[in-house]
Amino acid sequence: MCLAFPGKIISINGDFAMVDFNGIKKEVNILLTPDAKKRDYVIVHTGFAIQKMNKKEAKDKRF
Repeated sequence: MCLAFPGKIISINGDFAMVDFNGIKKEVNILLTPDAKKRDYVIVHTGFAIQKMNKKEAKDKRF
């Protein structure tokens, strides 16, 4: 079973973004989501943003 967590991009620096996971901020690789931009929500697995999602989807999936 794999775990992926939704978070909000708060800044981008090259191929990396600072993502806010409900108050916990982590640097995430965004190479797999090249169209991701600041304030987008993404699903993150093992340090990589693997998919963009809308705000409602992200809020529904929070733990």
